[in-house]
Amino acid sequence: MNNKKIIIFIVFVALIGGVFGSLVSSQPARAGFFSDLYDQYVRPFIPSASPASSTLPSANGGQAQIYSPTIDYEQTVIKAIEQTSPAVISITISKNLPVIEQCPYSPFTDMPPEIQQFFGGQNMQFYKSCQKGTKLQEIGGGSGFIVSSDGLIVTNKHVVYDETASYTVLTNDGKKYDANVLARDPNRDIAIIKISADNLPVVNLGDSGGLKLGQTAIAIGNALGEFRNTVSAGVISGLSRSVTASGSGIGTEKLEDLIQTDAAINEGNSGGPLLNLKGEVIGVNVAMVSGAQSIGFSIPINQVKKAIESVKSTGRIVSPYLGVRYLVIDSDLAKKEKLSVENGVLVRGSSDGSAVLKDSPAEKAGIKAEDVIIEVNGEKITQNNSLNSLLQKYSVGDTITLKVLRDEKEMEIKVVLEERPSNL
Repeated sequence: MNNKKIIIFIVFVALIGGVFGSLVSSQPARAGFFSDLYDQYVRPFIPSASPASSTLPSANGGQAQIYSPTIDYEQTVIKAIEQTSPAVISITISKNLPVIEQCPYSPFTDMPPEIQQFFGGQNMQFYKSCQKGTKLQEIGGGSGFIVSSDGLIVTNKHVVYDETASYTVLTNDGKKYDANVLARDPNRDIAIIKISADNLPVVNLGDSGGLKLGQTAIAIGNALGEFRNTVSAGVISGLSRSVTASGSGIGTEKLEDLIQTDAAINEGNSGGPLLNLKGEVIGVNVAMVSGAQSIGFSIPINQVKKAIESVKSTGRIVSPYLGVRYLVIDSDLAKKEKLSVENGVLVRGSSDGSAVLKDSPAEKAGIKAEDVIIEVNGEKITQNNSLNSLLQKYSVGDTITLKVLRDEKEMEIKVVLEERPSNL
């Protein structure tokens, strides 16, 4: 008798026995009776299959669920990627570089003719490097995303920093366009470029103001400058990060108020979007930690929105400007300088110049060297809420109120923000 017949026989006997027992005792069969019979007599004989979820005994003696995969989450990620991918582009960077060849030459040309004759019949040939014109060659790549149907594209400033290079945009449908750099942000690693096209797909811009640790993050970009629209997924693993980034041709740059994510951001992903599960752009991928595993950074999209609108209305990125050099205060600096606060900035000059720049809004408002600025319009300046990030919330022409400590006396100073000079 095979297993199937055994199971049928057991079920039949159990059912008859259960019903008969109920009739003899004149008691109705209780709820779940047949389910209990199944669990007791049938389930042990059925080969186990991988469950959709697993349980372990919990501390209170019950069952605690430890894993429950959901197809809804997977489908949401796929939908977000499908929605945004058509508007993600790749950027190739090309430049006219010298063409170097090996050219024949004679090392004896400077010798007198009577000496040269001794070497002429030796069939000796000498070569040296020489330039034979120039050739347009691809030297790098990056990513970006389309924010207007007529071809405005957001990317990183460090992707398009070289004013002597030419830039080509490759869209998701395989079309190529020459790109013009419209604006490079003086404060942040953001640039806006333009291609001549119409009816292009665009991304949806989200809100980076309410991001939470552990929230799903999806990165899309031109990984390694070779693999277009590469997707990686992870979570937001940190907020309000400050890092010092470096790269060929751009030196080092301090980046503030960044999103940290473990969604893989590889070389070439720079300028691509960081998405939430709605398929909305919440950040611009900007940097990765060399030698680390899955530590990348993105510029919050709320910092980028003003730059996009500025380019649309003025053709350039207009940035508000205060005009001070300063040291960020922490507990060590507060102790060293005998300050009464451990947050804020100490207005102080450096080898780069004076503490308060000449003819700046700060000078016009009466800010002085050694002042301690602790608040901007009621918001405290902290390690995770820098002076620069607070200033970027406002526009040129706005009047802001700074809370300042001068000789340990608290005062308020009103400042009218001006446009940042192009030479700074």
